[in-house]
Amino acid sequence: MSRIFGAFGAPNSAVELNAVAGRQLHGGRDGTSVLRGDTWSLGCNRLAVLDPCGGAQPYRCPRLPGIAVVFDGEIYNHHQLRRRLRARGHVFTDICDGSVLPALYAEHGTRFAEHLEGMFAIAVIDLRRRPRLVLATDDHGMKTLYHHTAPDGAVRFASELPGLLAFGQVPAVERAAALDEYLSVGTCADDRTALEGIRTLPPGTTAVANGFDGLRLHRRTTPATAPASARTTAPATGPVSDGTADLGDILRGEMARLTRADVPVCGVVTEGADSHLVNAMATRQLRELDGSPLHSFHVVYRGRWHSSVCAAARRSGTLHHDVVLDPDELVELLPRTIWHLGQPHADPAAPGRYALFRAIRSAGYTVALTSAGAGELFGAHERMRRALTTPPDRPWIGPYLDALASVPRSVRTSLYSADYRDYLRFRGSAAERLAETLHAGGADRFSTLAAVETGWRLPAHHLRQIDHVSTAWSVEARFPYLQPAVSAFARTLLSRPTTGDTPLFQTAQRYLPAGTLRRSARSTDVGADELLRPGSALMDLAQDILRETHLDERWDRTAISNLISTQARHPAPDTAAALWAVLVHELWRQELRVLRPAVLHLALPEPVAA
Repeated sequence: MSRIFGAFGAPNSAVELNAVAGRQLHGGRDGTSVLRGDTWSLGCNRLAVLDPCGGAQPYRCPRLPGIAVVFDGEIYNHHQLRRRLRARGHVFTDICDGSVLPALYAEHGTRFAEHLEGMFAIAVIDLRRRPRLVLATDDHGMKTLYHHTAPDGAVRFASELPGLLAFGQVPAVERAAALDEYLSVGTCADDRTALEGIRTLPPGTTAVANGFDGLRLHRRTTPATAPASARTTAPATGPVSDGTADLGDILRGEMARLTRADVPVCGVVTEGADSHLVNAMATRQLRELDGSPLHSFHVVYRGRWHSSVCAAARRSGTLHHDVVLDPDELVELLPRTIWHLGQPHADPAAPGRYALFRAIRSAGYTVALTSAGAGELFGAHERMRRALTTPPDRPWIGPYLDALASVPRSVRTSLYSADYRDYLRFRGSAAERLAETLHAGGADRFSTLAAVETGWRLPAHHLRQIDHVSTAWSVEARFPYLQPAVSAFARTLLSRPTTGDTPLFQTAQRYLPAGTLRRSARSTDVGADELLRPGSALMDLAQDILRETHLDERWDRTAISNLISTQARHPAPDTAAALWAVLVHELWRQELRVLRPAVLHLALPEPVAA
């Protein structure tokens, strides 16, 4: 895994490239390297997960002069690709997964990403014939890649937004509509960011820059069935009564690939059936491999927030560790989390996850298995289940949008200034535009919801958060439910709404010890109402920050003052959620002000001339 960066169509100085690398160093502490020419550059900060002694980036092959590649992520089918490419005459000097990329690109050109299974953000410089830059992301957006195209057509990119802003030509200008998007869905929607002209490369996308006309994006078609290499023929171990037993077999096959690393692997566990199932499968795989157990981690808050995860995880066979976090510590952790996220994110669980990965790294682990994506793929979120089971003659879009919002509509509109409300009336609010998208889906409610949940909310809201808070501590998060075989299986189930247990829960019941799961498992993620209690350290921070004179002019100052007073006198979940979102936004704006100019905190290697 690496944090990558580069530019095409413009020269970059060694000082500037070192500044970009310095802001992403936490994500790859095992080596920094830069390759550059007159009008292009490629760089990476490497975190060695496979073949620590090999895998030097940028990847190049002596037989393929003119092709250079940097890569963030993991390629799980690299063994099969290496055998296939060797049969074509290609030679490899190590067994690192990314080493196959130059040869794969040479064979297939811009369609090379169609042959990859894994999570990835890739940048290719092809100097043969007419120079070009090729960028590619995996089908779910598990790895983030920010990019900016300048007026002269020059393209700059980086794995993290603070890194991209270290390029002197990339402006840090707030986007007007971003505030409403943020309050409506918890973060900026789709591939947009909170800053003008900066976007993320969408999931399943290959982008090409051929000269000075910027990037041209091509969305790859998601395969209808899983690639053959992702399938498993392991025998079923439970009764087959409703067609869902294969999910356990598929996950067992994926665990054989995702538990493979040259560094220690652990699991992140939550209350949900999806999490316990992944950890149980991983435990079984590791014990079969070398007899070692899987260590699992979960964050709990000191005080009145009690977790039952520990006992359930141990019943699943893991050696479990509760990471105990003092709520008052969030005064320090929240600004750091916001810096790593790069833009406002209203999820109160984010700083807890940041602390979780800090503990995982401190315990000596570099790879962590997570259950992210299961709720979206299998329709397990309550908001999705309600939307899918609402009768055709009853409204479902409005309640779904209310459940999606980080701040209720009635509350968020009251927080806006008169000028900003006028702006949204003219332009249309984020909720209105999303409602139009849902209406446009017609009667095919299932496909419409899947497009919203997995197409942009999952990568923008959840995967991007995990990617950034895990790499903040040089930990690679892996996503078993987002592998091709599992995703293909999930697509066959989403169109089967149910009022009972989800197929995922039913499968977990067959593969987990009795008593591990509770049918009404609740989330142990702490809410904003618990963190912003009157008299708490975070409440004091909110009062200090939000009563300053340099608040965003899009807020109504009186409304913000009333929000603070209401939460102090009569705390309530909706009020706390709004106050949390406002606090996060203003802390982000403070971080944004110090991101320029880029400050070098360490000396990095001089870029190597091409």
